[in-house]
Amino acid sequence: MENISRRNILAIAAATGTLATSSAARAATFGNPDQPPEGAINANPAGLSDPGPKNPILNSQFPSFESPPATDVGGMPQFWGSFNNAAKRIQNGGWARQLTQADFAISEAVSGVNMRLGPGGVREMHWHLAAEWAIMTNGRCRITVLDPEGHAYVDDVGPGDLWYFPAGYPHSLQGLGPDGAEFLLVFDEGKQSEYNTLLLSDWIAHTPPDLLAANFGVSKDVFKNIPLQDLWIFQGKEPGPLSADQAAVASGGTAPNPFTFRLGASKPVKANPSGELHLADSSTFKVSKTIAAAMEILKPGAIREMHWHPNADEWQYWMEGEGRMTVFDAGPRAQTADFRPGDVGYVKRSQGHVIQNVGKTDLKFLAVFKVPDYQEISLSDWLTHTPPSLVAQHLNLDLADIAKFPSDAPGIVPGKVPG
Repeated sequence: MENISRRNILAIAAATGTLATSSAARAATFGNPDQPPEGAINANPAGLSDPGPKNPILNSQFPSFESPPATDVGGMPQFWGSFNNAAKRIQNGGWARQLTQADFAISEAVSGVNMRLGPGGVREMHWHLAAEWAIMTNGRCRITVLDPEGHAYVDDVGPGDLWYFPAGYPHSLQGLGPDGAEFLLVFDEGKQSEYNTLLLSDWIAHTPPDLLAANFGVSKDVFKNIPLQDLWIFQGKEPGPLSADQAAVASGGTAPNPFTFRLGASKPVKANPSGELHLADSSTFKVSKTIAAAMEILKPGAIREMHWHPNADEWQYWMEGEGRMTVFDAGPRAQTADFRPGDVGYVKRSQGHVIQNVGKTDLKFLAVFKVPDYQEISLSDWLTHTPPSLVAQHLNLDLADIAKFPSDAPGIVPGKVPG
């Protein structure tokens, strides 16, 4: 032992380390890359059992949480939320439920409200400290808004239609017959709440009568029957023809850009047999200076290709079907979650993600971004616009296989519904 030099010891240690590393490398396989091994495929049956207290109904909704793929690794902030378990605030005329950052910690950029107005139901005249973007999901709604130049805008919207009110612009909403209206509101501030709204009824009730009389040039008795509590949502009379309301406010002139946009009826920016993507940002919906959005439809088994957004977080509203999303971040960290109608997903800026329709019907979801312009980078587009020999060296691929990758950023690609 005395004759073994320090150099020999280091050489032996290096060789031992190399052997250990090689052994670990051989143990990791495609689809099963981590040490220690992850996922049910690497567990014995006894270790997989879950005898403790559980809610079977909730368990059945989250198969990817119960048994994540072996490629999931590390921990990530919870990026699944839902309106389905959000408490409703109900008043005569309609209801609302919300997800703010207080409820969904990861959602720093935006907050969301799901609202229903019955026929004639009114969301009273009000304004916000944040901008309001919305999409109609059911029924019909009449919207009104006034801009700082005194231009009034009135329009009726239906399923797939959008509206956008910049911060501070006063507006109102009313459900139309026969079905009323249901819609999603998105505010460009994660902390914005339905309980933090500047309401017409509140301001009038909290201004001295003498000041009201002087401000409007009438007797203070005019205001003796005002409501003393705010209205928020109340049952009103269904309005008359749209043209009559538009004529009643026409004296202020016409707004330079419409406050509404027909997203559902727009030409898709991507379309193929696997699905389609519809886009609305400031290039098409010009008034929307802080929110861009994509409505995405995937056929059964189809995959929203691996991609990321370099300029904004992505807030998702899942509308139809069943989907599964995996999010990737540095670390490495990767996590998979399942989504159904009424759920909300969130992907931080520049995190890679991929979505699959795992159901038997079309999957439809909305992706919302707190930016004026939509940006996306496709993984396949990157790899096919990098010198092929460099990509081959990174991934141990044949040049002929790289040449088969889609080079046109298809957006949605075919796949199989998981068995």
